[in-house]
Amino acid sequence: MAPESANFHASIARAAEILRAGGTVAFPTETVYGLGANALDAAAVAGIFEAKQRPAWDPLIVHVSSLEMLSQVADELCDNAKRLAEVFWPGPLTMLLPRSANVPDAVTAGRPLVGVRMPSHPIAQALIEAAGVPVAAPSANSFGRISPTTAQHVAEDLEGRIDAILDGGETIHGLESTVIEPRADHSIIYRPGVVTAQQLRAVCAGSVEYYEPAHEKSAPESLPSPGVGLRHYAPRARLQLVEGAGEAQMTALRETVLDAERIGERVGVMLPESFQTALIGCAAHVYRWGRWEDKEELAQRLFAGLRQLDAEGLTLIVCPLPEAKGIGRAICDRLGKAARTHD
Repeated sequence: MAPESANFHASIARAAEILRAGGTVAFPTETVYGLGANALDAAAVAGIFEAKQRPAWDPLIVHVSSLEMLSQVADELCDNAKRLAEVFWPGPLTMLLPRSANVPDAVTAGRPLVGVRMPSHPIAQALIEAAGVPVAAPSANSFGRISPTTAQHVAEDLEGRIDAILDGGETIHGLESTVIEPRADHSIIYRPGVVTAQQLRAVCAGSVEYYEPAHEKSAPESLPSPGVGLRHYAPRARLQLVEGAGEAQMTALRETVLDAERIGERVGVMLPESFQTALIGCAAHVYRWGRWEDKEELAQRLFAGLRQLDAEGLTLIVCPLPEAKGIGRAICDRLGKAARTHD
């Protein structure tokens, strides 16, 4: 759907009307596809939770198209928040900000901070601007499942349960936004993402550190931020991660696959280009993940690969873990949550 086409403008206008009327629309962002509803309409927001089967304790991210629209959902920006907005908006950064009285409790799971970002994808921008309202939009998938990076992924999970899907092709980054709570002297990253800690530290005054979630066995009353649930992004197949580096990691990958095949598992592998020889003699299904040294490519293809292998009816997916540096930290975060088993 090209932005200059008549079909683009007609589709945006129809989707914007659905949002204003209290409906739900899935749309592409530069990160993943989001499931949007009017963030200021409690009944519309309830439609997101119903469609996704999302628990009420998991807060949403509100998407805005301008700083003027931001003032409808957030009361104030500290100096660090202003710096981050200037550098990274529009883009894949979500900030937790003091919420305004306009924001329904369901959006924030009753907490005083609201997650807000300004997406850079032209379809997302056009939709929010045409709707004229802030748009609450978590990823457009069933709760806990693999995030969608194409319109087809959205349809696989939610077709018949939402009002419309805008098809913008494959998303650019393939991983959700970084989530940070900007503070005057000690900012907290709640979810690693496309914007790295190193980039954030270059902009923020004071320290910038990662949030470490408690490993609770029971469901929380509410989460402090979107994206910090301990199990998420999960395929139906069991996911086994292989740590290490170099030849030792490739050997461990091969042994993991062979051991699983010997006991009758149907195995799939997220296989980087440089790992090809590790599977000689194995019968595993393969998703060609990309260049191991190109972490942006691995991030962009991660969810698509997990979905493709999961669609093949496998019992086990084996995936090597990259180094947890830069965007590799976000890849490891998603894979760790996808591999976590229920207590």
